[in-house]
Amino acid sequence: MYRVWGFVSEYSLLLISGALIALVWVNVAPHSYHDFVEFVIADDFFIGHPHLDAEGHVHRTLTLHYLINDVLMALFFAIAAKEVWEAVVLQNGSLRGKKAATPLFATAGGMAGPVLVYLGIAAVMGSETFDAVSRGWAIPTATDIAFSYLVGRIVFGAGHPAVRFLLLLAIADDAAGLIILAVFYPSGELALEWLLLSIAASAAAYILFNELPRRMDRGDQLRLHSTWVRQRLGFWPYAVAGCLSWYGFMRAGLHPALGLLPVVPAIPHADRAFGFFADAESHLHDLLNEMEHALKYPVEVVLFFFGLVNAGVELNAIGPATLLVFLGLVIGKPLGVTLFGWIAARPLGLGLPEGMRVVDLTVIGCVSAIGFTVSLFIATVAFEPGLVQDAAKMGALLSFAAALLSFVAGRVARVKRRPA
Repeated sequence: MYRVWGFVSEYSLLLISGALIALVWVNVAPHSYHDFVEFVIADDFFIGHPHLDAEGHVHRTLTLHYLINDVLMALFFAIAAKEVWEAVVLQNGSLRGKKAATPLFATAGGMAGPVLVYLGIAAVMGSETFDAVSRGWAIPTATDIAFSYLVGRIVFGAGHPAVRFLLLLAIADDAAGLIILAVFYPSGELALEWLLLSIAASAAAYILFNELPRRMDRGDQLRLHSTWVRQRLGFWPYAVAGCLSWYGFMRAGLHPALGLLPVVPAIPHADRAFGFFADAESHLHDLLNEMEHALKYPVEVVLFFFGLVNAGVELNAIGPATLLVFLGLVIGKPLGVTLFGWIAARPLGLGLPEGMRVVDLTVIGCVSAIGFTVSLFIATVAFEPGLVQDAAKMGALLSFAAALLSFVAGRVARVKRRPA
């Protein structure tokens, strides 16, 4: 039913490989590792890290780290946005209707719980610690879809309704994470007028190359205009719009890795969603799915380098942020998912999927506590490079311990595995 092993091998194994290489490299030869990560590709460039020169003018330097995190990771977030978009707007979308209500409530709890635990413990540690780490409150809100889904299948079995519940929660979590990145973690001084460029590029792509040809083809079964646009122009109008949108996000001060998000809804797509990881998705030939298929291998390589340039944390880089991120995930997630899920299922009467128990919510919360990819990303934008950022990254890496916690929770809750 689901191509989980293919997804994990395609999008996760290279990421893990890059992270492991980074961990070994930085602990064996830290100077050469950091020189590699901050390698300057182009100085005084039109994109890159902004800083002021001697005359007070903005000067941009394109480094390898910027190229990976701010430019190429836009492809990864575009794929995530595509799945969220289809889940919300298309017929049979997994985040539509009453079936998604309880998972959405649980998602809200799975984000509120980690924030409260993170900031609450930070406040107990004292004002100095709180001031140093408070900006990282969003790091433990993340859920790594691929790894959490894999662990969920192992704990519950592929046929258990809790697996689908977990998947809905993870997709909604990703959607909320994208909003948090855009709103709370700008990459520079805000100049929101530049968003007009992103909006105009996306609107032009949609109207000229999507909506207009379809309107011109009304009553024409051959759809000559739409066919001509697709065969002759293909993905290029949307690639150009994506570049303009990305540049608009960068100049607006929003994180440019989110710069492709406005263009995703403009691309012609299928009229229904088959679900994340569904085999049927590989056989769809609408332009949006074809672009996702074409990005598969490039994104694999991007994720390898993302792990390589972001997971290089020295083993002694453990500090308050490590504990806060870790506890926010392994305590805040299960508590939040369980409480909010119970409120939705029982007092609000929204119910749970048939065959799923309230206690399963706690196990789902443990599984969703694997933050890794997105937690690492948020850590890099929440803190400047240094001890606090490294400590927060270590907490994100340690979130893999949530997998062991999930197995224990499954045993304690007497989860009965159900095969596909």
